[in-house]
Amino acid sequence: MAVSTLSSYLQISNNLTKWENMTASDPTVKQATDYYQANIGNVKTPSDLTNNYRLFSYVMTAYGLGDMTSYGKGLMEKVLEQGTGSQQDLAYTLNNPKILALAQAFNFAADGASTTSSTAVQSGVVNSYIEQTLDSNQGQSDPGAELALYFQQHASNVTNAYDVLADKNLLTVVQTALGISPYTSEEDIDTQANMISSKLNFSDFQDPAKLRSFIERFCVLYDEKNPDATTSQSSTVPDALLSSDSSSESGGFSYDLLSSLQGVKIGV
Repeated sequence: MAVSTLSSYLQISNNLTKWENMTASDPTVKQATDYYQANIGNVKTPSDLTNNYRLFSYVMTAYGLGDMTSYGKGLMEKVLEQGTGSQQDLAYTLNNPKILALAQAFNFAADGASTTSSTAVQSGVVNSYIEQTLDSNQGQSDPGAELALYFQQHASNVTNAYDVLADKNLLTVVQTALGISPYTSEEDIDTQANMISSKLNFSDFQDPAKLRSFIERFCVLYDEKNPDATTSQSSTVPDALLSSDSSSESGGFSYDLLSSLQGVKIGV
């Protein structure tokens, strides 16, 4: 049976802890996590991290940088050596919020050998790895739901249009939800920022109810633009979750209502 992006997203979002636990229990994920937890404390320098492929790959995946693992070792070692003490450091000049977040957590320049004993490194990275893996697994069958989950996890960090423009996943969700053509990405960045700012109140993303409504709106419009992207229920929803109270496809919102929001300016 075909399942909409909204339904796929809600099935996970309304049972997020269960889905994260299932992901964490996957043998491959568990093996990677066990190795990370057993060995990350032995890392005392940036080179200790980048020279251990299993640890480096785990960390890069946790921060959504997995595609850089094979070629970004040298760059990331320099980023971590410089730290985040100056706006001139690579962590800032690369203009990649994911790299900056990683550098802030693994701040060897400031914290030295004690860096990997922090909560952000010990448990924060593990939680992020599980989230990223869950999103990635979902994306194999439903890219729209993957984007929705990603937005749910990261939108609270957005304070301005440039934060959106710096992250292609956030930008895709915003463009889709607001009916902005992806071709506007070819325009001057300040023009794009002004357009997005005129349509969004970024503080709304701090409100769980408003954030959820925005994501649900994205899901509906994503399916309208990608009518062949819906997935089969069996590929995305475990039987154990089908009988839960989240099985309502719209979570209390009708498709007609959500679709009618297309003409509404968010944040006004």
